[in-house]
Amino acid sequence: MANATVAGDMPPLPAYTLQPMPDLLPFISDFWLTLVLPHIFYWIVSFVFHLIDAYDLFPNYRLHTPEEITARNHASRTEVARDVLVEQVIQIVSSALLTLTEPVPMVGRTDYDVAVWAQRIRRAQRALPTLLGLLGLNAAALAKSVAPSHPLLAGALSGGHYPFLTTTVTTAALDAAAAASGSGSGPAAAAAAALTHVPAFAAWELLLAKALYWVVLPTAQFWFAVGFMDAWQYFWHRLMHVNKWMYVHWHSRHHRLYVPYAYGALYNHPVEGFVLDTAGAGLAYKVACLSPRMGMFFFVFSTVKTVDDHCGYALPWDPLQRITSNNAAYHDIHHQSWGIKTNFSQPFFTFWDRLLGTMWQGDTQLRYARDRDNAAKKVAGSAANAANAANTANTANTASAGEKAAPVLSTPAGAAAKPARSPRAAKSRKA
Repeated sequence: MANATVAGDMPPLPAYTLQPMPDLLPFISDFWLTLVLPHIFYWIVSFVFHLIDAYDLFPNYRLHTPEEITARNHASRTEVARDVLVEQVIQIVSSALLTLTEPVPMVGRTDYDVAVWAQRIRRAQRALPTLLGLLGLNAAALAKSVAPSHPLLAGALSGGHYPFLTTTVTTAALDAAAAASGSGSGPAAAAAAALTHVPAFAAWELLLAKALYWVVLPTAQFWFAVGFMDAWQYFWHRLMHVNKWMYVHWHSRHHRLYVPYAYGALYNHPVEGFVLDTAGAGLAYKVACLSPRMGMFFFVFSTVKTVDDHCGYALPWDPLQRITSNNAAYHDIHHQSWGIKTNFSQPFFTFWDRLLGTMWQGDTQLRYARDRDNAAKKVAGSAANAANAANTANTANTASAGEKAAPVLSTPAGAAAKPARSPRAAKSRKA
């Protein structure tokens, strides 16, 4: 597809030809990469934290002791892994359906889009004389005074008027421009137009347009998606605590983990997982108008952030725990019985908790210490009970083995047992 546009005294928009976007990696299509990449990162990051946990590499940064994991959680690791895999299947199917509704990603119009932003910058300059006039400044006089030394500044002060900036275009480009704008007719018009100079953009206009296109706009879109997902998850999450039916039937499953660990991040009821995570991320992608590649990054980033928030460690060098106060320590409070009605914000910032007064404000050290002591006592008690049970079983087994080892004299059926003879009686009979 080709297009070009000429619009009055405005610099023309360049022609472009669209073609399908090549895949990011040569061995897998972007379609499948978008589906599986977040889950690959989920298990990679979870495995790293699992190794840290299993080998107790950073005990000083643990939020909970190993005894607490054993004593306080109400779901086995097998159950957690099973439910996580179920949710990931739901996410893959949903992501596939979402991707199939999107148009085929195309490339080839970058210069055109940059030029569109440059035109917007040029139009915005038209308001500059009026704004300066409101301040009591004569824009025309200022432009005239600086024109000899700073012609570009003079052009901006005069409302984006740069008569000295022109360029020529090829006949093919002008034909496309004439066809797109509806002006000109036939080869004669195109030949005449080929000798005509057209307005051009200033270097600073193109530089600013590229910054807007490549940096400012994508950044704004990304943070809008982050803000949308934070709002979506906060209000749904809080509702699942306020509504008793939703908590009992859906959200309580996630709170079986009083001591969260990394791969338990997506341990949810399937309905809750779809509403909070799958639908939340998908809608954030749509309303922020993210590109497919930006969407891929957003899904991976939000997934890794969620895993990190459940890792069970307050690591000072973890960048995801430094850039925002909504981190593993913050979310862990919500998983405790004494903090379950606070700290609903997830997964990025704490804005909504601060605004609506649901942020935990009390002391946590004494409460965590009490939970650790209770868990240690429970584990010790369980170990003592197990040892007593083992000793009882060993004693019973020993007694049973002794009874089996004792000799037993049997008497034939119907025969009377002969009384034992005394030595004196035996001697008398012999005599």
